[in-house]
Amino acid sequence: MLISDFDYALPPELIARYPAADRRGSRLLAVGEQLDDLPFSDLPSLLRAGDLLVFNDTRVIKARLRARKDTGGKAEILIERIEGERVALAHVRASKSPKLGGRLQLAGGAEATVVGRDDDLFLLEFSVDLMAYLDEHGDVPLPPYLEREADATDVERYQTVYARDPGAVAAPTAGLHFDDAMLAETREAGVRHAHVTLHVGAGTFQSLRAEHIEENRLHSERVEVSRACCDAVAETQAAGGRVVAVGTTSVRALECASVTGSLQPFNDETDMFILPGYEFRTVDAMLTNFHLPQSSLLMLVAAFAGKGRILDAYEHAVREKYRFFSYGDAMFLIPADGS
Repeated sequence: MLISDFDYALPPELIARYPAADRRGSRLLAVGEQLDDLPFSDLPSLLRAGDLLVFNDTRVIKARLRARKDTGGKAEILIERIEGERVALAHVRASKSPKLGGRLQLAGGAEATVVGRDDDLFLLEFSVDLMAYLDEHGDVPLPPYLEREADATDVERYQTVYARDPGAVAAPTAGLHFDDAMLAETREAGVRHAHVTLHVGAGTFQSLRAEHIEENRLHSERVEVSRACCDAVAETQAAGGRVVAVGTTSVRALECASVTGSLQPFNDETDMFILPGYEFRTVDAMLTNFHLPQSSLLMLVAAFAGKGRILDAYEHAVREKYRFFSYGDAMFLIPADGS
């Protein structure tokens, strides 16, 4: 398979550069036997009593920092993963990459020293407690395709209302549509909730480099699937309900914890790359946003719902002027042979 097989034309004006006025104010494209254009507030009508919604409860950290090299040149740090109180793997953008031992000067008199490399990532040691420093001095790490600086609105809206475990540098965006009232409505409809944690890395926005899909590798991300979540899934399946993953990150968390054939507690790294031909073991339906052309996430949803159906749905969404990407509209997907 080639990455060019997963392309589509997107007018730039359809990229949602700001969130909708209300969290539930987006549109929802239901992809089943036909395509149904709905408001997101109609989501409960697509769910059934006895279904289980699985949310990714990761919390986005203020992972973007501005810095200066010892030579005076500007640099930007994007934390990929916090490794300790003062240590993190990060992307560093500068006119020239810093060398081992190089120091980056930060606001407030703090500094970061390059102590190692991991492929295209830098291992940085900070002179301060990193999480506290990011809270005070960091910026919300908006996706590059928004082409703007984060503002006060993003601090709230680029975060799910149920976020609780800090560590992500990108939001699990399908969850951004839920407000507290929508969560309550789904429970009142007899739908149970469970949570996984996958700390989304900045690699989610990086282009695949090799034209042959199988030659690409994804950055690993930290995943935790608890015993409580596994029990909720088992009870749902035993009762004939569906496991509905909220977002591709929830899909990857559930599926990487199901490699033995059934869902088991999991607390480890995953670089799972789900492509067409993959047999899903746990997820029965999916809520997701619209994804970038030629991206690994577009390939994942194509694996789930069928490549032809997904590309047809995207063509429909473009024609109907849906809003795309992180702050955009949503899709509800069932497999091609699902019901």
